[in-house]
Amino acid sequence: MQPEKLARFKTLLLAALQQHTEHVRDDQAAALELSDDGVKDTVDLSLMDVNKEMALRLGERESQMIADIDQALLRIEEGSYGKCARCGKLIDERRLEALPTARYDAACQAIIEAANGEDEHSTL
Repeated sequence: MQPEKLARFKTLLLAALQQHTEHVRDDQAAALELSDDGVKDTVDLSLMDVNKEMALRLGERESQMIADIDQALLRIEEGSYGKCARCGKLIDERRLEALPTARYDAACQAIIEAANGEDEHSTL
């Protein structure tokens, strides 16, 4: 991949990394705020537990996105960014535009998802 394009993808990934890091921080703060607000009613306690669980799951999702972005940035540094980790072919730039953290080209992603029993219409 051309150096200018790699630099553009690196900029996109760094911006996404900052955004997801802020989301994790916000989600963790929200989960801590939900810890104890003096609520004593069982319905309120149940609702508070559900809200806390949702905040923690959102944080997990954001943390996974951060890990994917870190791996993509590492691939840029190693010189393997934009190459399919399964077959070694170049990943279509339109795919990288849509999903800058993509590790597989569309064909290999479809094979992996089919083997895992995932939906054949997945956007990854």
